[in-house]
Formats: sequence, C-alpha cells, structure tokens
Amino acid sequence: MKTVLITGCSSGFGLDTARSFLERGWRVIATMRTPREDVLPRSEHLRVLPLDVTDPASIRALVEAAGPIDVLVNNAGVGLMSIFEGTPMETVRNTFETNTFGAMALTQAFLPRFREQKAGVIVNVSSGTTFRPLPLLSVYTASKAALNAFTESLALELQPFGVRVSLVIPGRSPETPFAQNAQARTQDQGVTVPEAYAGFVRSIFEQRTAHASGPVTRSLDVVEAIWRAVNDPSSPVRLPAGADAVAMAAGAN
Repeated sequence: MKTVLITGCSSGFGLDTARSFLERGWRVIATMRTPREDVLPRSEHLRVLPLDVTDPASIRALVEAAGPIDVLVNNAGVGLMSIFEGTPMETVRNTFETNTFGAMALTQAFLPRFREQKAGVIVNVSSGTTFRPLPLLSVYTASKAALNAFTESLALELQPFGVRVSLVIPGRSPETPFAQNAQARTQDQGVTVPEAYAGFVRSIFEQRTAHASGPVTRSLDVVEAIWRAVNDPSSPVRLPAGADAVAMAAGAN
C-alpha cells in the first residue's frame, strides 16, 4: 500500500484529495496548521499531522513523523486580491513564504528519501491565474508563477533518479472556500486601495460579477488531475484542472 502526504487538508482541494486517496486504498498523511480529525472519515490508513509550511521546525518535525512516503502533494496555499501599490511588502513576502517557499522547503526536505529510493512523485498545485495577466492578482500570480518555473526545472533535475514532478493548475472554484479565505486574509494583512485606484477596482468587480456564470473548476476536477499526475507516468508536467483552466491553457499556447 502506497503513502501520499498532502498539505493544506483542512478544506477545499486538499481535503477532497485526501478523502479520494483514502477511498482508493492509499495510506494518507493529511497535514493542517491546526489538525482536525473530524473533517475526514476515520480510517486506520489515515494520519492527520500538524504542519506550518513557513516554519522550518514544523517541517522537520513532519518529515520525522511521516516516515517514508511515495507521493508528496504540495497543495497548501493562501490567496490575495490587492492593488500592488497598496500591498505592504510584508504581505508580499508572507504570500511567497506559503505559496512558493513553503512548497520548495517541504520538497527539499523529502528529496533525499525520494532520491535514495529512486522513486516517488511530487505534485505542486498552482493556479490558472498564471495563464494570463489579471488585475488585482499581481502578488498572488507572481507567487504561483514562481512555483511553476521551479516545478518545471525540478522535474528535469530529478529525471535521473526516477522521481516525477508535476503541476496541477486549477481554475476558479466557487464551491471551495478559497476566495472567501483570500478576501479575509486581504483585510487582515493591512492591504489598502489607494484612492486613485478606486474607480478601477469597482470596474473590475463589476466585470467579474457580470461574467460569474462562465466555466469554472470543480473540486473533483482537481482531485482527478492530481490522481492522474500521481498514477500516470505519461502525463505531462502541466495538467490544467477544470473547464476554465483548460480553456485558458489552450489560449495561452
């Protein structure tokens, strides 16, 4: 029986991915900043462990507690919607610490084991915002675009050791709490909208409301893309997940 470690499992894509892998007969290590046993079905094949991907000590403790794994899914992430001029640099750095550096740090922590066993899969969950420029998302998109570039280069470095690396790129998913969490975080991070941008920001939100009925990403789309990345050695490094992500990927080519 193989073991998958998934970060960011308290809700959304991470929670649904953990549930799916359990149902399909895998051992699952589900990590959360604040572990909750009640969000997943009880199973002898499930372990819920604490993890803050921005804390080196937390990462070290997780690696020791987890033991050998076959798959690492870097799903943990934070959102941010802001005008860059009104975004404190501390907020910029915090966004990168989770979305980019956290995934890199956790990957580096597990790489020696993958390399020694000459097997393993790393899946990094990115964002469809990286397919095209979008206003109010400069910082968030930059953090995910950096994750994309890191993943694609890492995939080449690990080929000689039989370790596969993939990107799963979801689109907008209204059925998950990600957007609401991003809005709450934006308010908590000292982000402001300079007066000169007020009209521009209003127009952006009006446009998004008018186009809210377009194609979206379902959580199941992301779960299945992760499953494919893990189990199909012929899958491409980049896997768009969701109707809107697939459309954006086609337009970007």
